[in-house]
Amino acid sequence: MPGTRKLSRPTAHRMSMLRGQVTAAIEKERIETTVTRARDTAALVEKMISLGKDGSLAARRRALAFITKEDAVKKLFEELAPRFEGRNGGYTRVTRLGPRRGDAAEMALLEILES
Repeated sequence: MPGTRKLSRPTAHRMSMLRGQVTAAIEKERIETTVTRARDTAALVEKMISLGKDGSLAARRRALAFITKEDAVKKLFEELAPRFEGRNGGYTRVTRLGPRRGDAAEMALLEILES
């Protein structure tokens, strides 16, 4: 379940960081981050894509309440959701990349799949 890891941050800071990462992941379809952040972000991206597949006005408003940019919500509902119409989950992939040079934190690549 997303949000169970504290990531060494207060709740407001953690949610703000995750909202930013979800927005970036939807916009760019690929982000590089630490493994634990990637796992939490992937779960939230999956929920946003499921909202996009619903397609209702209420779903769009719920997505706008979480995602920080309107262009990302537009991309979510018009490009990403139709791409996964026949799929019941598993829209993202987390691939481990190895340790980061500066502090040896385990890095990962979060990708939104093609179809």
